[in-house]
Amino acid sequence: MGVVVTAVLQSILAGLGLLVSGVPFPALLTLVMFLLSVAQIGPAPVLIGAIVLVYYQSGVLWGSGLLVWGIFCVTFDNVLRPMLIRRGADLPLLLIFAGVIGGLIAFGVIGLFIGPVVLAVAYTLLVDWVSEGDVAPVSAAAEH
Repeated sequence: MGVVVTAVLQSILAGLGLLVSGVPFPALLTLVMFLLSVAQIGPAPVLIGAIVLVYYQSGVLWGSGLLVWGIFCVTFDNVLRPMLIRRGADLPLLLIFAGVIGGLIAFGVIGLFIGPVVLAVAYTLLVDWVSEGDVAPVSAAAEH
């Protein structure tokens, strides 16, 4: 859920930037950005080309505006995805960030999915194991 919702929001925001700045075919480019975001590549390749085009056609003001908006859109998923993943699981946000970043470093793109899952399972098992000793002992008098 975190990947798809993040891809939808990221591509919509980037597509709005393309529409406002006057880039041709913003709907088609938004679809391409969505597909790239689902594939964990992100909208950066499309946005870089669009920013160059806007600098060339519309000047420094519009190009710089799209550049700032593009930086926001490209980094947007680094914050939103862990928050959405955390909503689905009762885990600390720092653990989700560590899982996403560690999984990406260790396993590449597929690690974005593997990392948080492995850490979530390990965290849940550790919490259950530690809380196992918290059970109050049954007294001999209570048994009779």
